[in-house]
Amino acid sequence: MTQDQTSTPIRVILADDQPLIRTGLRVLINDAPDIVVVGEAGTGAEAVDLAAELAPDVAVMDIRMPGMDGIEATRRITESSGTTHVVMLTTFDDDEYVYSALRAGASGFLVKDMALDSILDAVRVLASGDALIAPSITRRLIAEFAIRPEPAGAVQNRGDKALLGNITEREREVLTLVGRGLSNGEIAEELFISAATAKAHVARLFTKLAARDRVQLVIMAYEAGLVSPSR
Repeated sequence: MTQDQTSTPIRVILADDQPLIRTGLRVLINDAPDIVVVGEAGTGAEAVDLAAELAPDVAVMDIRMPGMDGIEATRRITESSGTTHVVMLTTFDDDEYVYSALRAGASGFLVKDMALDSILDAVRVLASGDALIAPSITRRLIAEFAIRPEPAGAVQNRGDKALLGNITEREREVLTLVGRGLSNGEIAEELFISAATAKAHVARLFTKLAARDRVQLVIMAYEAGLVSPSR
């Protein structure tokens, strides 16, 4: 959903070691009436400092940068900020990058050759508090977990009962569908409920499971055994 043009614009920082890429993105973004670039970084370390200083709504982060890469920068930004959402921008549509970026706390994953309007849409989606994760990437993420004998993170160690003990059976159903990559509208159709009700269930899952966004719910659904690569 696009912000109203009279509201506060979405504040964005750009992190990419290629000045031409940053320039192109800045021109594109600043042409949009509801988004503004407030800072640029050429390294991961600079991005971390900028995020701490400016507290942007969204950081558009390249994965490969000299020194501290975009994945480590994302980890530091998301650990220190509860408000900045990171979308990873790369030329590498690779499983390992997807896995590492989402594990680091990124809320979206884009490739540089996608349509420019799609990049703007991604910024808006993330600024609204949602995550940009396509079903195809969801399936790849789950498959990546499946080949790792000990998935990273504390969620796995807490176990299904500890993780999901305080959610209702309906919320468990919703979490399963989120884990399969379904949108709120698709969840509503699957469970024969209204879209508003589906959205409310997802919102309660965010709160009960202390999840930052939909990406974390996908990870939790897998680690709790609710979804698997075959589903």
